[in-house]
Amino acid sequence: MTISISRRSLAAGLAVTGLAACAPIAARAGGVSESRFGQMPDGRPVKAFDLMGANGMTARIIEYGAIVVSLTAPDRNGVMGDVVLGLDTLEDYIERNRNFGTIVGRYAGRIAGGRFQLDGRTVQLDTGGGAHSSHGGPDGFARRLWRGEAIHDDLGPGVRLTLISPDGDQGFPGELTTEVIYRLTPGGALRIDMTATTTRPTVINLTHHGYFNLTGDGSRPILGHELMMAADAFTPFDADKVVTGEIRPVAGTPFDFRQAKPIGRDIDADEEQIRIGNGYDHNFVVRGAPGDFRPASWARDPSSGRVMELHTTAPGVQFFTANGIRDWPAKGGVVYQPRTGFCLEPQHYQDSPNRPEFPSTVLRPGETYRQRHEYRFSVAD
Repeated sequence: MTISISRRSLAAGLAVTGLAACAPIAARAGGVSESRFGQMPDGRPVKAFDLMGANGMTARIIEYGAIVVSLTAPDRNGVMGDVVLGLDTLEDYIERNRNFGTIVGRYAGRIAGGRFQLDGRTVQLDTGGGAHSSHGGPDGFARRLWRGEAIHDDLGPGVRLTLISPDGDQGFPGELTTEVIYRLTPGGALRIDMTATTTRPTVINLTHHGYFNLTGDGSRPILGHELMMAADAFTPFDADKVVTGEIRPVAGTPFDFRQAKPIGRDIDADEEQIRIGNGYDHNFVVRGAPGDFRPASWARDPSSGRVMELHTTAPGVQFFTANGIRDWPAKGGVVYQPRTGFCLEPQHYQDSPNRPEFPSTVLRPGETYRQRHEYRFSVAD
């Protein structure tokens, strides 16, 4: 099934699967406010930016980790609810974050052995004592203090976050200057624009690692959420959760979300990839050309009517069902359990620097890395 890239794509996708069309959300004025969120151990202050969208949606984003702490969207009755998992304090994020709402980089996912070849030489990354590099190393971008600046323009209230990563950081070559812009759009979306430049040839794979629960209650499981993926294939991994290089069709597997189905339907299937991941923790190959802005997925919570559609320029989307989060104290006194959140992380495939058959993640001086993602929210009966 092909999903149109037009503004009507979500309604069309819902119609195909027998779900009702989405209702519009009333508009009102928005803006940005700044406040102090906390202080780093070395004394540096950390700011929070509170965004009020034109449709009543809100988002709180902090400079540490470029984290989306909260994101509210209305249910079918117009009641606002926080649809992302997160923590209460900066200390919580520093000491025990599981990448709740962070920007992950320089390279999201695993790089096998923590090494790769680039222009004829071997690049060795910091693996933190592990077998592989993961999420950019032990001190990746999710643990950095970014510099934030409020944005007020016609695209919606937003915040620009900038980070300079020095040459050799976690073993990656080149000084990398990264900019991430979050906005709440007038149409009801969290828009994320990412750019980066480098002083030496390097590799880059950034993603937003938000955990979503469309019920608005992070203590409730997401197994009843309905999910559709615009993907005919996924990239399986080995027992060490390193991708094999295979592009495997989803047909006939628990990974077939080409038609909407509950996330929980096949999450415990007796299947090798499900057993290795203890559920879903896999990259899906998004239809269409990488770099084209196109629909990748949508999800609906039947209890609230909230719908979230993801559009992206990235080649793939990592779908993760929070399988290992257990008895995790979180914001508002809620305790997170396994599968009370799900991630749809738009990104390049894992281990691409060692897989020439995958889309390239190499960035060179004079080039600009660009990715755009939108999580679009609406309601359905």
